[in-house]
Parts: sequence; C-alpha cells; structure tokens
Amino acid sequence: MQTKLTLKLNKDSISRAKNYAYKNSRSLSKIVEDYFDNLTVKKDINQKNTSKLVRELKGVISLPKNYNRKKDYTEFLLKKYK
Repeated sequence: MQTKLTLKLNKDSISRAKNYAYKNSRSLSKIVEDYFDNLTVKKDINQKNTSKLVRELKGVISLPKNYNRKKDYTEFLLKKYK
C-alpha cells in the first residue's frame, strides 16, 4: 500500500535530486523508497558484497592477531619488482 509522505528540503537539493532521477530514468519516490529500505533492512554484512566462493572460504586460514596485511603486501611487491 502506498502512502503520501511530505518532506521539507532545500530547493537546490530537490533540484539535484529531480535531475538525478531524470538522468537515471527513475522516479524520485522510488529512489527515496529504495534509500529508506537500505537504511532500515538489516542485511548480513558477510553476504552483502561477497560471492558465494568468498563466503565459503571465510575462516579457512587463521592469521596471528598482529598480522600486518599492508606490510606483508608491500614486502611481496618489493620482491616481485626487484
């Protein structure tokens, strides 16, 4: 069931939003509805942007608590391009 919602926004914000909606061939109502859904629907963080393979591999290896990924990767690159 659809219900009317009235919002008070800055004129420039409304203009930009309408322009965005037009360029993306979507209604402003649908954009706002999708935004509210994204804010309020709880999603599993592990499944949000990861593939099935990555989810299956999660936890396969364990690293020490003091593991420094950036340092390790930097050392790998230095050796690779030496």
